[in-house]
Amino acid sequence: MVKKAVKTEAAVWTGRKGDTRGFVQDRFGMFIHWGLYALAARHEWVKNKECITDEQYQKYFDHFNPDLYDPRAWARMAKEAGMKYFVITTKHHEGFCLWNTEQTDYKAPNTPCGKDLLKPMVEAFRNEGIKVGFYYSLLDWHHPEYPIDKHHPQRNDPKAREAAKGRDVRKYADYMYRQVEELLTRFGKIDVMWFDFSFAGEDGKGRDDWQSERLLKLVRKLQPDIVIDDRLDLPNSGDIVTPEQFQPREWPMRDGKKAAAWEACQTFSGSWGYYRDELSWRTVDELIRTLIDCVSKGGNLLLNVGPTSRGEFDYRAVERLKGIGDWMRQHSRSIYGCTCAPADIQCPKDCRLTYNPETNRLYMHLFAWPYKNIFIDGMKDRIEYAQLLHDGSEVSLQGPEPWQLESTGGAGITKDTVIMNLPQTPPNTTVPVIELFLKK
Repeated sequence: MVKKAVKTEAAVWTGRKGDTRGFVQDRFGMFIHWGLYALAARHEWVKNKECITDEQYQKYFDHFNPDLYDPRAWARMAKEAGMKYFVITTKHHEGFCLWNTEQTDYKAPNTPCGKDLLKPMVEAFRNEGIKVGFYYSLLDWHHPEYPIDKHHPQRNDPKAREAAKGRDVRKYADYMYRQVEELLTRFGKIDVMWFDFSFAGEDGKGRDDWQSERLLKLVRKLQPDIVIDDRLDLPNSGDIVTPEQFQPREWPMRDGKKAAAWEACQTFSGSWGYYRDELSWRTVDELIRTLIDCVSKGGNLLLNVGPTSRGEFDYRAVERLKGIGDWMRQHSRSIYGCTCAPADIQCPKDCRLTYNPETNRLYMHLFAWPYKNIFIDGMKDRIEYAQLLHDGSEVSLQGPEPWQLESTGGAGITKDTVIMNLPQTPPNTTVPVIELFLKK
């Protein structure tokens, strides 16, 4: 029998929450999935998908040597793309650790690489003014006390299941506890702690197995203000809601109210880890629209990069980061510090609105360039000035002429409609933005 952890008394977390004030100002972060799966180069879940044993997977450990690894280059690319924080997979489901942990030999310093990869990464990103986040997998397909479950690579092997019956998940929970303690005491201030993931129920694991309440108390004790995600299977414990590879239609709800903070985590392609033959790469235009869409609904975007086993970003990721950075250089003030527009402002067709409550400015992102004019209703006495954000050129405003009201028969235009006069040719930028200075 697999020994189960003693159930925690509380089903709902009632302890301290993190400080998300800076998090919701930053809006854009870089996710990095990096581990032994980069050598396989065919998805970070390759061990699971192909039911690979520890013995078969060992070749990746024996040959892991990222000789081109330059975390300063990574950090520069993140900064130039406009990213304000990053989250790195310190340990993914395969169990391999990027830092010099004392809890296992399954770590980067014991590979041909021969060194801690996490410490210089943290230092490089901090030096660029980028906040630090740690991803830590609750799953561990390598640990000797981790019970075989429905996601384990040996789930379909009856002999392996039988041999693993004596494993004690409580010992594994202790191992996680000690590793998280290392991560939160050896690298200075950590801004985000990203646990992944729970799958409670039959042949699964949840808060009782992870001892989630105990783990959270440790995190809050060591880093009181840290932002924690929502994947520990302990209601009310997460500071942020984290939809994955999914774009919500509206601001996500929690307990019938808008979540205090949320973050969409998404990839450039269909894989988180480096996937050499993956072809479904998203365009720069679509990625920028995704970022805008998140902010227009009060959320962040955490966009993932999967470095190669030699320690470089895929050329396709580099191209897209540069494209995003080119747009952000001119348009970042429609992103940073912004959120959804006030509820009484109607969003024009084919647009997304973001709003900065500190500056009282409204940003209209044009997903389709209209013919000569764009209309916004109910704003006749609310707009002080308007300009295209990329070059600061004025956009003239007017109310409808009597003949316009008569000729349309009132179809879509009223006396309170503001008409913005645009050049017939769209500007040379991926997504044009109109900046509206609102009256106080």
